[in-house]
Amino acid sequence: MNHRFEILEQSSGYRGFFRLEKYRLRHELFAGDWSSEIVRECLERGHAVAVLLYDPERDQLVLLEQFRVGALAFPGGPWLLEIVAGIIDHPGETTEDVARRETIEEAGCELLDLVPIHHYLVSPGGTSESITLFCGRIDAGTVVSGVRGVAAEHEDIRVHVVSRTEALALLHSGRINSAAPIIALQWLELNRSKLLERWRVAPG
Repeated sequence: MNHRFEILEQSSGYRGFFRLEKYRLRHELFAGDWSSEIVRECLERGHAVAVLLYDPERDQLVLLEQFRVGALAFPGGPWLLEIVAGIIDHPGETTEDVARRETIEEAGCELLDLVPIHHYLVSPGGTSESITLFCGRIDAGTVVSGVRGVAAEHEDIRVHVVSRTEALALLHSGRINSAAPIIALQWLELNRSKLLERWRVAPG
């Protein structure tokens, strides 16, 4: 059930690569009254799309290794194993458009099919960012290995093609430790039989 809220004032605290908005607001309480005035900052960094690339014939996945500033102090360091992802940054661009564009840019291959997984908020206590998550069918034999990325965006991405079993081992060991690939891999394990049926691939 949604309750009412009221924005009393909104101002910009910072505008750079990201934007920080400051709010004075109040909202209805579960007891029926209104809260006192609350001050909150919200990071505005746009909305993103992420794609788990899966080859059902070879039972292989594509993982991307790259530097992430938010993981500087995280155990294991700031080079994370992730999945294809990108920001929706063109007017009129759909989530499917972003998924196809980023798959070509980051993995060097094309999507053969795209299956929605979930649309979720990343960390709603402090940012408005959401991610639309997909599973994309690919032919892993067409993946361009090595280092990829858009130089103008300072991307330095190492492409790994791994077995599904290896990817799950990386997940369980904690080597895969960011939200999108964790959610996507767990979804794949729960839904793989339906996915193979959709793609008319016999279970291996």
